[in-house]
Amino acid sequence: MSDDAEMATRRLKLKLALEDLREMKGSGTELVTVIIPPDRQVSDARQMLQNEHGQAANIKSKSTKKNVQGAIESAISLLSKYGNAGERGLALFTGAIIVGNNKTRHTTIIVDDPPKPLLSFRYRCDSKFELTQLEDMLIDKKSYGLFVIDRAEAAYGIASGKRIHVQEFLVSNIMGKHRQGGQSAQRFERLIEEAAHNFFKRAAEHACSYWLPELENIQAIIIGGPGATKDFVVKNDYFHHEITKKIAKPTFDVGYSNESGVRELVDNAGGLMGEIELDAERKVVTEFLEELVKQHPKATYGERMIRQALEQGAVAKLLISEGMRKNVVTIECKSCSNEWTVSIGRMDALPACPKCKADGDDLKEISSVSLIDEFTLLATKGRAEVKFVSTDTEEGAQLDSGFGGLAAVLRYPIM
Repeated sequence: MSDDAEMATRRLKLKLALEDLREMKGSGTELVTVIIPPDRQVSDARQMLQNEHGQAANIKSKSTKKNVQGAIESAISLLSKYGNAGERGLALFTGAIIVGNNKTRHTTIIVDDPPKPLLSFRYRCDSKFELTQLEDMLIDKKSYGLFVIDRAEAAYGIASGKRIHVQEFLVSNIMGKHRQGGQSAQRFERLIEEAAHNFFKRAAEHACSYWLPELENIQAIIIGGPGATKDFVVKNDYFHHEITKKIAKPTFDVGYSNESGVRELVDNAGGLMGEIELDAERKVVTEFLEELVKQHPKATYGERMIRQALEQGAVAKLLISEGMRKNVVTIECKSCSNEWTVSIGRMDALPACPKCKADGDDLKEISSVSLIDEFTLLATKGRAEVKFVSTDTEEGAQLDSGFGGLAAVLRYPIM
């Protein structure tokens, strides 16, 4: 797998883990967070936890003391499996979480392959987990300023990661170029140009006020519009001098100067905005869709067909929606000893035994692995390129809702 694909995989796995961790709450201060940066010894963390275990004996509430000591014991046991914290460190979250009806369930989540190195050691015992360092890793700070304008309207915003945000849409209300009320043609033309100047100035000032606080992270300012106005505004210094330094060349022709124009600007400037990946994401989904309608398509979708294609080594590109939330779970039936594997949503209940129809407490979950992890591993073995597709674009939403979040471009057609 390429470095970019590995980073995307680590980011998505962290995103899924954080979704679960944010929802978890404990009764009192019973949830234990241990964060170990790569330059810190795991043995030091275990020794610190041993000391905390002794201190927890002073907790007055018997149930709280039991849960806190149980969480610390679990953390110590888990850390004993690690010789070191790894290249980027590890984070451990364990404790008794509230599951409703005054019931709790012990849970443990370990993040031992974060996208970036953890910065500082952290131990916390609280009613919720400490997630700040991990959440900061998902913030994509690289961005592009977007600005479209003509004489009638303007819009501006920012693109970051795979997301486009339109901050404001402005209307000029400039009078049309025709004579009115007996005014001289020259005077009327002067009033129109003065109104246009004021509108250009207002639009540029609004955009600059929005961009300047984020200027350090803005890679470039992309300008577009349906006519020559965009070039006039750039050439006549309507923008703040610090913004002007980041205006990219060339400007781009787009059909509108509203929110649709901003999104069209991203489409047209896709090559220039390679870091944002919107253009690449759109192209790979389009490639799949175009291939799918051919008589002998080199494309397939759905869990069963893609698994088959991966096992055959037929997959060239594996498309996985970032909205995918399934796990491959192995279940044992306590009633009839039947064992089977099924793909279910991460928060779904275990399905009834297909053999004896037993359910609920008669079922035991033996193992569970994310479908994303399993398919990514199969793709790596088959030398397939893995593409994670967000749900923020029209194409990404179509992959998630229309194709179950899984699709593949193949090396050759399969039956």
